[in-house]
Amino acid sequence: MRPESSTVHVVIADDHPLVRSGIRSLLSTIQGVVVLEELGSGTELLELLDAIRPDVVITDVTMPGMDGLEALRVIRSRHPSVRVIVLSMHDEPEIVKRAIRFGAAAYLRKDVSGFELAAALQTVMITGSYVNAGIARVLMEPRQPSVQELLTARQIQILTMLASGQSSKQVGFALGLSPKTVDVHRARIMEKLGLRDLPSLTMYAVRTGLIKT
Repeated sequence: MRPESSTVHVVIADDHPLVRSGIRSLLSTIQGVVVLEELGSGTELLELLDAIRPDVVITDVTMPGMDGLEALRVIRSRHPSVRVIVLSMHDEPEIVKRAIRFGAAAYLRKDVSGFELAAALQTVMITGSYVNAGIARVLMEPRQPSVQELLTARQIQILTMLASGQSSKQVGFALGLSPKTVDVHRARIMEKLGLRDLPSLTMYAVRTGLIKT
């Protein structure tokens, strides 16, 4: 990674303990890498970085409170020497491009192999950045319209509530609409997004960050 006698100190941020454990397990197979701390939110991550200074932060995108991308933006402003690798299941072009724009040294999917994670760490420590083939293809894809461009504010509100598990009746009661009107909105939302059923609607809401799992 750097000179052979050097150790790379890493901090992991992810709101799922099992995921953090899996990342730590992968990192344990890489010579010269030491995990200093595991955290569950962007807020905790920033607080820790005021006390210690790792070489690399590995962070998820979706976390409670301050998410990984906002934490990334702050880290690059306050601690520019710290490299940040984003490790996420999200690979939508807008999210990846936003992470790179905010200063991510690398963006990897959570199904990354130990070999590639090692390669990413090594490359990031030497050159400051790493881009794998899959993410390179994502970065070259044409820009997709955002949910705000596709739907009205009311439709986004209804989509978010439906995807969170509320029924048409519950949504209608909360918004002062009849269940039938909510069903009409849902049909129009699905038509605009090219979706067929409620599960796909829920997955879309998760992918676009409207709801968090």
